[in-house]
Amino acid sequence: MRKKVLAMLLTAAMSVTMLSACGGGREGSSTSDSSDASTEETADAGEDSGDAAEETSSEGFEADATIGIALPWLGTQNWAEAQDMFKEQLEAEGFSAIVQAADQKVATQQQQIESMIENGAKVIVVGPVDGSQLGTVLEKAKDAGVYVLGYDRLIENTTGVDGVVQFGSVKTGELQGQALLDGLKEKKGDGPYNIELFGGGPADPNAPNFFTGAMSVLQPEIDAGNLVVVSGQTDFTQCATEDWDNKKAQQRMDSLLSGNYSDKEIDGVLSPNDGIARAILTACEDAGQPVPVVTGLDAEDESVKLVWEGTQYCTVAKPTKDLVAKTVEIIKSLQAGDGMPPTDVTANNGKVDVAIYELDPTVVTQENAKEVFADDEARMELLQ
Repeated sequence: MRKKVLAMLLTAAMSVTMLSACGGGREGSSTSDSSDASTEETADAGEDSGDAAEETSSEGFEADATIGIALPWLGTQNWAEAQDMFKEQLEAEGFSAIVQAADQKVATQQQQIESMIENGAKVIVVGPVDGSQLGTVLEKAKDAGVYVLGYDRLIENTTGVDGVVQFGSVKTGELQGQALLDGLKEKKGDGPYNIELFGGGPADPNAPNFFTGAMSVLQPEIDAGNLVVVSGQTDFTQCATEDWDNKKAQQRMDSLLSGNYSDKEIDGVLSPNDGIARAILTACEDAGQPVPVVTGLDAEDESVKLVWEGTQYCTVAKPTKDLVAKTVEIIKSLQAGDGMPPTDVTANNGKVDVAIYELDPTVVTQENAKEVFADDEARMELLQ
């Protein structure tokens, strides 16, 4: 009898082990023990995330699986384009796409991701409203065996992210800073030049990187006296634009001009994106200032026109189609069971080193606009 009982217990234990091995494409479990083990493995792998991405493998998932896309909002052209392109490209590949935007509300995005998990999404792509506020829900996704890909922005302070697809954020800032210098020399004659600095939304992890990249180019010129920040506001915290809000940017520019430029002209402004650039230009026009050299980002249609007309000096193109295509490429690799593709670029998110799939941005000026957009029929139509 004792032998029969032992045999029955052994059989039951083997059955539990076999069931535990039949999880989703990504390792994870709803039990605390398994979750802790998975977190520990991810943290260890984070020491060399590039190798980890190359070695990751999975069982794959169904060709018609559900893919979730969680976007921060649709208030700028690039995010609206991403909504349409993700739905179109994922459905063309045979997937079922859930595409939602959170209207810049963290709680809304958390709820949307929860819903995607409950609806059986195999991969969730997240353009975070706030990259540091999604840890709990993404750990839940990880435990459910869901792959999580950051889109355009780093997701911070969580082990529940497998990789991020984005354009180089520090590189983007460096391009903006150099373009400002080039534009000042081209448009404003000899220096020194009076300038002001703007940053993006502080909740966006890209925004301080843009600013850091730009200041690596501009600070030596400020120190040498070739650039003069008349307001004295040179820290990111002073220059940031809450929520990337164009109205707030224009209000700040109005205040800077009225408080510092009643008896002088402003020559240039570092702007982190196109919407803020247009707000800056409007404020300068309202104040009776000559058109300053202003940078931008995202190659929005309205700003592409302004660049072509010579009003906005430049923008930086980060083609949404390229970013979406790279993300879909990774999703297809996961579906086929090939795991995360290899990459040599990583970034520490406060918990682990995250694999980064980085694309190169391009400065667009009046001089090279037709060359940059040669294969973009819609934007070529703007250059008339």
